[in-house]
Amino acid sequence: MPDEELLTVPEVMARLRLGRSKVYDLIRSRRLPSVTIDRSRRIPASAVREFISHRLAEAA
Repeated sequence: MPDEELLTVPEVMARLRLGRSKVYDLIRSRRLPSVTIDRSRRIPASAVREFISHRLAEAA
């Protein structure tokens, strides 16, 4: 995973079209994995893709 793109919370908000509170709720509930670097929260782009795929599979 050395070339993994890490997204900020605002970037995830834009990609998922969700509010800040909802994104942090997904992180807290471990439905959206994240890492903390110093005091900054980062979400792997692959985690966002997997979250979307999982939601699509649930809807089918």
